[in-house]
Amino acid sequence: MSTPIHPRHSGIVSRPIGASFVTAGLSLLFVLTACSPKDKEGDQDEERAESPAAEQQEKQTAAVQPQAAPTPIDWSKVAGALGRSGAVQPGDVYRVGIPRSDLHVTVGRVLIKPALALGSWVGFKQTGPNEATAMGDLVLLDSEVGPVTRKLQEGGIEQTAIHNHLLHEAPHVLYVHIRGQGEPDKIAAAIHSALAVTKTPLGEATGKSESLDLNTTKVSQALGRTGKVSGGVYQVSVPRAEKVTEAGMEVPPAMGVATALNFQPTGGKRAAVTGDFVLIGSEVNPVIRALKQNGIEVTALHTHMLEESPRLFFMHFWANDDALKLARGLRAALDKMNVKPSS
Repeated sequence: MSTPIHPRHSGIVSRPIGASFVTAGLSLLFVLTACSPKDKEGDQDEERAESPAAEQQEKQTAAVQPQAAPTPIDWSKVAGALGRSGAVQPGDVYRVGIPRSDLHVTVGRVLIKPALALGSWVGFKQTGPNEATAMGDLVLLDSEVGPVTRKLQEGGIEQTAIHNHLLHEAPHVLYVHIRGQGEPDKIAAAIHSALAVTKTPLGEATGKSESLDLNTTKVSQALGRTGKVSGGVYQVSVPRAEKVTEAGMEVPPAMGVATALNFQPTGGKRAAVTGDFVLIGSEVNPVIRALKQNGIEVTALHTHMLEESPRLFFMHFWANDDALKLARGLRAALDKMNVKPSS
């Protein structure tokens, strides 16, 4: 019969069974922790830090790819809805002129041609797939303002200004500035509906040309700018040097933020001049002084937009005198402004 071995004499330390499992579990946890994902991530971070090319590749992969340009708008649909076609101007602006050839407006003895100061217009700028912002200016008689603005509001078209441009004209004329956002053909249809309550001619313009009794070469030299002949009027456009935005959207000069200088010959080397200077606040009074020193009357000073940046003021003017003298006076005013250099 064998003699039992006492634990103290066997060389084996006796422990409770539960304690052995705890010890083994802690050892396993230590091993798992030592090989945890954090250490693997740390190793990967070190690898990336040691490999700038790999990090750059990751950034390029994560970068958002630029979206494709939207399909260009079919402006013929806009022309159909508006009842009159236009043309694409610099800055991708589709601009439609709607002269009030039905009106006979005089200032003193001068019968105003539509191209001088009676031209309604609207410009469209694409802002997304079949979406555009429209801005414009509608020439209205006093009696037309209420019905037209009612129709515009019904069609979702905003009014941003209502005011005069001229003084002493007969009959009295007001100008309603507008802004719309959305599907361009629907905007055009809403504007057409508003103009339909007036006698504004909405058919296509007749293409008759008029001779111009004005030395446009000398006028251009005096201004330091060249223009174009339209409707018996010499028209000069002078864009500002800085970018102009409205509600965050860049507004190209063709959407109404370029200075307009218009010359209508009145005989004997004279011309009636009108238009508007597009100014920032610090330019307003220097330009007023330059105009007055050259016999040009300021007829209005106001805003045309609601959310533009920089803040802009539009100064309208009038004179009927020697064309070259007036051109030099207008040049003196331009010299007080931040305008793009002539090309």
